[in-house]
Amino acid sequence: MHQLAADWRRADLPAADRALCAFAEKLSLDPRNSTAADVDGLREHGFDDRAIHDAVQIIGFFNYINRVADALGVEPETFTKAWEKQKNGEDRKSEA
Repeated sequence: MHQLAADWRRADLPAADRALCAFAEKLSLDPRNSTAADVDGLREHGFDDRAIHDAVQIIGFFNYINRVADALGVEPETFTKAWEKQKNGEDRKSEA
């Protein structure tokens, strides 16, 4: 999980998960260039319309809530570490 959070491109992922990560990245960073071909690419990896809809809703929500937090100057909690900075979960256990 930590490898995925740090850089999904380097994580050992099945092709379908890799396609979903690429879709999420494009929808997050370059939404105006998302096209029907991107959705079709997910279908080619076995995602049905409901799964694609759910993914879009979740991706959109995370983008929304991050923008709200950024706009309001919300600071991250000091008692947590970013997932990509944790090696195997032990950092979190040692802080408890």
